[in-house]
Amino acid sequence: MLGPLSRIILRYVAGALAMLGFITADMGHMLADDPDVAAVLQWALGILAAALAEGGYYLAKKVGWRT
Repeated sequence: MLGPLSRIILRYVAGALAMLGFITADMGHMLADDPDVAAVLQWALGILAAALAEGGYYLAKKVGWRT
């Protein structure tokens, strides 16, 4: 699930960076198509998902939403 999502995010980020002039269009294509960058983004999204789940559990426990 994270693989396609990370590639979509990379395409949007690369397009925005190219549109704003931070990188060239060729560099944007390289960034969006690089499997190593996609793997790092998948790893980061996995950590973010775990952190959100643990944060939600902590909030539920603190507020008393746990049954």
